[in-house]
Amino acid sequence: MNLETIGEDRCVDHFVKYMQIERNVSEHTRSNYLTDIAQFVRFKWNDEIESPITWKKVVRDDARGFLVESQKSGNSAATTARKLASLRSFYRFLEREEYVDSNPFAGLPAPRRPRYLPQILSVEEVEKLLAAPCAAWNERRSSVRPERRARDEYSAWRDAAILELLYSTGARVGEIAKLKDGALDLLSGVIKVHGKGMKERLCPVGRPASGVLQKCLAHRDELWPVSGSGRERPLFLNLKGGPLSTRSIERMMKKYLVQAGLNASLSPHTLRHSFATHMLDAGADLRCVQELLGHSSLSTTQIYTQVSVARMKESYEQAHPRA
Repeated sequence: MNLETIGEDRCVDHFVKYMQIERNVSEHTRSNYLTDIAQFVRFKWNDEIESPITWKKVVRDDARGFLVESQKSGNSAATTARKLASLRSFYRFLEREEYVDSNPFAGLPAPRRPRYLPQILSVEEVEKLLAAPCAAWNERRSSVRPERRARDEYSAWRDAAILELLYSTGARVGEIAKLKDGALDLLSGVIKVHGKGMKERLCPVGRPASGVLQKCLAHRDELWPVSGSGRERPLFLNLKGGPLSTRSIERMMKKYLVQAGLNASLSPHTLRHSFATHMLDAGADLRCVQELLGHSSLSTTQIYTQVSVARMKESYEQAHPRA
């Protein structure tokens, strides 16, 4: 067996099916688990991988050694902690299914991760970014060839709608990319988002975002009419009429960040951070923000209270004569 076919191992295959069917995790998450398991197998057995893999032979020192090797190879504390979590979950499953007698990764401490405050945009900077797609279209409209005009105009409204929706809902970029027509209820002003672990949540859509979305969808349906209700149709399409990828949204945002004179290294997640911080700055309840973001733990949401305090201190130091 080689590392490329590790999924063919009986225990790994059973674990992957468990994650897919019982835990309902995403394909991306399953891929991460397989990668982490494969890296541990390489560490433990080098090129002499047994088939089937004798998972019972793994002892506590192997688990510790793998984590030390991960850190020595330059992986961040967060990456090493993720690998520990992956192998701990895998062995917990093996122990439950009686493939092994004990979990060598149980109880091992994760490396301490530095706490970084998330980067955010000010309200004024967000306004500049959200206005950038339509401003760019208005500047170049007259120079666009007639045969391209309809698609380019749709592209501008689509980009504006995506940025508006990212900031209006605080949704992750992957959640926005996967939206279907059936998830949107403009009458009630909400969208249904499928988050991590396929958990569903409702996110309110603000009036400006709703207005831009309506124009975006009108242009889309003019270019690519669909019969019937079309509830499973992707909300946002590329210029070939296919679904828009997460990577395309990231590239699109960088283009408008440059145009707006903002930091081009920022990502769509910055709008999620900005959404949460601005909500808390305006007095929103922390648990409400937790629900809107789809965080399973309140401690994850609490990082934004630290951002607000940091911003308050910065303002104090800039404004107070005896700061």
